[in-house]
Amino acid sequence: MGVWKIAGVQMDCRIGEAALNRVAVGERLRAAAKLGARLAVFPEAAVTGYAFDSLAEAMPHGESVPGPTTEALTPICRDAGIFAVVGLLERDGERLFNACVLVGPTGMIAGYRKIHLPFLGVDRFTTPGDRPFAVHDIEGLRIGMSICYDGSFPETTRVLMLQGADLVVLPTNYPAGAESTIRHLIQCRALENHLYYAAVNRIGVERGTRFIGQSRIVNVNGDLLASAGEDDDTILIAEIDPERARNKQIVRIPGKFVLHRANDRRPEMYGDIDKPQGAAGTE
Repeated sequence: MGVWKIAGVQMDCRIGEAALNRVAVGERLRAAAKLGARLAVFPEAAVTGYAFDSLAEAMPHGESVPGPTTEALTPICRDAGIFAVVGLLERDGERLFNACVLVGPTGMIAGYRKIHLPFLGVDRFTTPGDRPFAVHDIEGLRIGMSICYDGSFPETTRVLMLQGADLVVLPTNYPAGAESTIRHLIQCRALENHLYYAAVNRIGVERGTRFIGQSRIVNVNGDLLASAGEDDDTILIAEIDPERARNKQIVRIPGKFVLHRANDRRPEMYGDIDKPQGAAGTE
């Protein structure tokens, strides 16, 4: 298995111009491979843009999964020997999902539909994800996918950790106002679950919404491995070791100070966690 070099591709895109955005994604995917990355993570809605004003406007930009984006990226992944996670809008009948796809040298591996939706941008009109969280093994690296606001719910990363994720990826469109989330949440999710975390944001201004970059890749202790500025069009590179994520036991002082991020949980005490809002502690 060994160490993996991964990339976080912080970039801008143009709303409603999927063909153009796919070309830009493909160019950066090749560039990430040349830097030695075996996996590249792109922002949320990188193929479509995000700040749509209605479902009617956004719907024509939704695509099937697999579909045009997976077909465009597969030959690049095959030629470069790389995997990619890319955000897009998925159309399924009359439903529209904020989604991402995991693509590799053999084609599409998996898709994910955003489960937690903020009242913002296209998420005002999309359907909440209807598929459970899942972990996917890509040549020995176990990866879990989530999207933007999903990261604000600790259950998301905890479920993926319990399913065996070495790395959780979070394609995002964090806008101005989300600075505290970027500074604190990402490192916390990595630390509390003892896994690697890659949050990859976009940059630029779209219909008055400014996206604030600051993508980052974090290790199992919550330490920054790589980070970007607010406006950088850049590719972050970091090395991750899946074996470190799989060993949840942390020995501070042998025989005196030992933690286990999985086994020390007390699920029998968490009964209220799956109750609807306002129901906790009631009969």
